[in-house]
Amino acid sequence: MHILVTNDDGVYAPGLLALAKELRKIGKVSVVAPDRNWSASGHVKTMSRPLRVKEITLADGSPAMACDGAPSDCVALPFLGLLDEPIEMVVSGINPNANLGHDVTYSGTVTAAMEAAVWGLPGVAVSLDAPEYFEGPLDYSTAAIVGANIAKIVWKKKLPKNILLNVNVPYCSMNKLKGYCITRQGMRVYRDELVRREDPRGRPYYWIGGEAPTGIPEEGTDIGALSKCYASITPLSLDMTAYDCKEMLADWEFD
Repeated sequence: MHILVTNDDGVYAPGLLALAKELRKIGKVSVVAPDRNWSASGHVKTMSRPLRVKEITLADGSPAMACDGAPSDCVALPFLGLLDEPIEMVVSGINPNANLGHDVTYSGTVTAAMEAAVWGLPGVAVSLDAPEYFEGPLDYSTAAIVGANIAKIVWKKKLPKNILLNVNVPYCSMNKLKGYCITRQGMRVYRDELVRREDPRGRPYYWIGGEAPTGIPEEGTDIGALSKCYASITPLSLDMTAYDCKEMLADWEFD
């Protein structure tokens, strides 16, 4: 099994290295990741300029490739022949913060796994529910083990076409993890605020600020699973058609 590891935090992010190390225990790993942070980038594809890729060395001495494109580009390029050997699975992460509910539309971590599904490959996104404003280095070991376990099972069982897995792992030691839950997307609560400031010349500029998002820990959801110290596995589909609304829309008069 040839696994492509990527992320949206940049090729030197510690979560990516932890994931790559654990995945090497179950297959061949190649790393192609952005050369900078692309958090909250969504599903981006670079079409208006050339992409550049350079070989680098990670902190453990292993080789990797840094690309100046988005996370999705880091999946598309290897699929199109950047690597000598075809990739067979994409595992994205480990994101230092959870990707829950509507976050999946913003997350470069999740949309990298989504790009894998676009190309017909199994894709798994792994995120860690680290405490907000955590000081010091994060412990990615539990999330790395969980990600590798899921990747191994996905390879054995196979995912249906156009499906990817969004995995969120609580911030705890492996012996404190209660298990795995198959979940649906929960209700994320965003508390964004518009912050207006002025530059030295008096021209306004804006930040989207506010407190960190929260969520409603409803039973059966990704948010609910994390609140009880379970790893959440949410299957996502490329087909976002709202089938239950088709009949309603058919009764509308668009002429």
